[in-house]
Amino acid sequence: MVSFRLVCNVALQQIRQFSCSRKLMDISTVTVIGSGIMGSGIAQVSATAGFHVSIVDQSDEILNKAKKNIEASLTRVAKKKFADDTSKAESFITNIMKNIEVNTSVADAVKEADLCIEAITENLDLKIKMFEIMDKNARKSAILASNTSSLPLAKISEILKQPENFGGLHFFNPVPVMKLVEVIHTKNTSKETIANMVRFCEKLGKNPVHSKDTPGFIVNRLLVPYCMEAIRLAERGDASMKDIDVAMKLGAGYPMGPFELFDFIGLDTCKFIIDGWHANEPNQPLFNPSPLLDKMVKEGKLGRKSGEGFYKYK
Repeated sequence: MVSFRLVCNVALQQIRQFSCSRKLMDISTVTVIGSGIMGSGIAQVSATAGFHVSIVDQSDEILNKAKKNIEASLTRVAKKKFADDTSKAESFITNIMKNIEVNTSVADAVKEADLCIEAITENLDLKIKMFEIMDKNARKSAILASNTSSLPLAKISEILKQPENFGGLHFFNPVPVMKLVEVIHTKNTSKETIANMVRFCEKLGKNPVHSKDTPGFIVNRLLVPYCMEAIRLAERGDASMKDIDVAMKLGAGYPMGPFELFDFIGLDTCKFIIDGWHANEPNQPLFNPSPLLDKMVKEGKLGRKSGEGFYKYK
C-alpha cells in the first residue's frame, strides 16, 4: 500500500515543477527591429532601464543616425535631470549608450534575445515576412512582439511555431514621454507571455493595459473614429476645422483638437489605419473612408512631417 508520506512527496514535487514551469522569464536582452521614431524610442527606454539592446535596420548609415537621435534625446533628458552637474549628465548618457548595439542582420540579432520587438512599417505582408525570419532564428523560449498600432496580430500568430510566445506591445509616440503601453494578446498568447510582457513594461516605468486582438486595440479604436467624425463634420460644412479643434480643446479639455492630432500622427498613417479597418469590416460605418483625407494624402499633405496637413507648419 502506498504511504501517505510518499503521496505527499510526489504531489509536492509536481507542484514545484508546475511552479517552475510558470516562473516569469528573467528578460535581460532585447532586440528591436526597426530604428525609426518608434523603434529608437523603444530602444532608448529599454537601455535606460538597464536592458542590453540590439537595434536592427537595413544599413549602418540608418543605424548610426538612430544612435545619434537616441543620444540627442538622452542629452535633453540629462540636461533636465542633472542641470547643475555636467559630469553626472555625461555619465548618465554614456552608461545608457553602452547598453545599445546595432546590427544589420535580423537573424543574428534575435539569436540570443529574450524579447524581440518588431517596429517596422505598418504593412502586414512586410511584418509577416519579418516574423518568419524572427521565428526561424530566435530561441524557442524568446518572446516575439509587434509594436503595430492597428494590424491584426492573429494573421502573424498563425505563421509562428510558438504562437503562445507572441503578443503585441503597442507603445505610443514619443516613447520616452508617453507612459502607456497596450499589451495585446491573441487567442494563442499564453498567460506566462502576457505576464512577462507586463513585467517588462513595468520595468520601463510604463503603465501597461490589456487588450484583446481587436481593430485599433483600445486607444486607436476610440481615437481614430473620433477624428474621422471630425473630418465628416468639416466635409459636410457643419463647422470649420479651426472651430472643431477649439471646441474640443476648450469644451472637452483635450490638449489637441482632432485636426491638430491628425497632423501630429500623420494623415497617411491615419488613412492606412482606417483603410485597413474598412477592408476587414466594410459594413461598419465608423470605418468609412474620407474623400477629404484621401485627397490630402494624394497631394502629399501629411501633417507636421511634410510641413503641411490640415494646418501649415513651414
